[in-house]
Amino acid sequence: MAAASNLQSEDQFLCSICLDVFTDPVSTPCGHNFCKNCITEHWNTSDRCQCPMCKEAFTTRPDLRVNTLFSEMVVQFRQSAQQKASSSSSEQQVSKPGEVPCDFCTGTKLKALKSCLVCLASYCETHLEPHLTASRLKRHQLIDPVENLEDRMCTKHDKPLELFCKTDQTCVCMLCLVLDHKTHEFVPLKEEYEGKKAELGKTEAEIQQMIQKRRLKIQEIKHSVDLSEEDADREIAEGVQVFSTLKETVERGQANLIDTIKEKQRATEKQAEAFIKELEQEISELTKRRTEVEQLSRSEDHLHLLQSFPFVKAAPSTKDWTEVTVRPSTYEGTVVKAVAQLEETLSKEMKKLVKAELKRVQQYAVDVTLDPDTAHPDLILSDDGKQVNDSDVEKNLPDNPERFSDCVFVLGKQSFSSGRFYFEVQVKGKTKCSLGVARESINRKGIIHMSPEDGYWTIWLTNGNKYKALDVHTVSLSLKSRPQKVGVFVDYEEGLVSFYDVDAAALIYSFTGCCFTEKLLPYFCPDLNDGGKNSAPLIISPVNQAE
Repeated sequence: MAAASNLQSEDQFLCSICLDVFTDPVSTPCGHNFCKNCITEHWNTSDRCQCPMCKEAFTTRPDLRVNTLFSEMVVQFRQSAQQKASSSSSEQQVSKPGEVPCDFCTGTKLKALKSCLVCLASYCETHLEPHLTASRLKRHQLIDPVENLEDRMCTKHDKPLELFCKTDQTCVCMLCLVLDHKTHEFVPLKEEYEGKKAELGKTEAEIQQMIQKRRLKIQEIKHSVDLSEEDADREIAEGVQVFSTLKETVERGQANLIDTIKEKQRATEKQAEAFIKELEQEISELTKRRTEVEQLSRSEDHLHLLQSFPFVKAAPSTKDWTEVTVRPSTYEGTVVKAVAQLEETLSKEMKKLVKAELKRVQQYAVDVTLDPDTAHPDLILSDDGKQVNDSDVEKNLPDNPERFSDCVFVLGKQSFSSGRFYFEVQVKGKTKCSLGVARESINRKGIIHMSPEDGYWTIWLTNGNKYKALDVHTVSLSLKSRPQKVGVFVDYEEGLVSFYDVDAAALIYSFTGCCFTEKLLPYFCPDLNDGGKNSAPLIISPVNQAE
């Protein structure tokens, strides 16, 4: 068989058996040309002696001889093609490490431009020319250059992998079809390629959709960060304003305190100075009189002493200083009064802050309704699921797993496992009650312990005016006024549950650092009717934005 060269040629210089330039060309009686070895091997492996081109049969095997004239033409063609390849090779790129080299370049290997899946070889631009011009070679499948083309041959039968076994999901050759996969389902590689390519198209579209979703998620996250930054800037601005006000108030209160104390001290000093001046004046006059008395007592002049005695004996007019005292200034209550004024200012600022905070959390208001399947049989629920109170009469209801059996509790229908939510409950007229949120998995039968460890985050009104937060340790709450409407706010991710006196715009209590791992449900307990003393219902109220 001719050595592969695949140089630029015309169809007449290519053997139709090996599809390469003729080597020792011979002609059959029917006039067709072949390489001597190609036609000889063909007839040796065939049952009939016929022309591979026109199929003309010969009764006796022709005695083939090399066509001398045609052989010389082939030699000239080879030389011309080699010269052309040599001159064009300098213009083509030399194969670099990692690139596929041409299989037919001698000496310096040029970079392959295409690989042929039929010839299982790679070609540079020059050696590729026959595949682009010769009609027989044009039918070969060309692909971008790849290495290890031998991998495209069946390792068992050394034949090209042309089929795809759908049963075994593997590429096979024609001999595999008849020997190893007789009963299997086959399709041409191209058909399976098209199917798989379509699947890859769908996969690519799905991946692109996933990428798009993640890009949107990135935008969402960035938007959340921007909102968080805006909230942070707003909180910082409000905080700076509040603390600046408090700082100014403290500094002003401190200055007023110091001025007040100093003013009292100055008044004391002024009074003392006046007394001292007056006393010094009297001392001066008394000293003068003492000098006069002393001088007169030494006089030897009898007449002068007797005449002056009445004037000297009488003491000068002075003040009775017995009851006169300078009392130190008293400052009791001065600091307390200043701190009380500061506390009043702080209370006003705190109320402003809580009011602003309440307005923000009210934006997360949700519609909550009571779940009758969880209500204790003593409880009466309104038709709209917004009110509940105790009847003191137990109804005959099915004891389903969700229902509270011993405690007059009821849960909301709505559950929350992420984000923030807020609802308001009217407690007007109640002497006892509790409300808040609870885990979905709380115990609903028998004696119930209420604390965050048991899945409850609640506040409790007891004995008419005592409020408690049922935290890990019960906390007694000191409220300035009795709430008429309580707001409940939950930030699931932050682990926060806060209670507000809606009308007073005051924070009642906050559970912080909570770890929520399951759904939360609104919780309500109107407590026992107590002979009508606690008959007022708990009412889930619509949320009106705080002004």
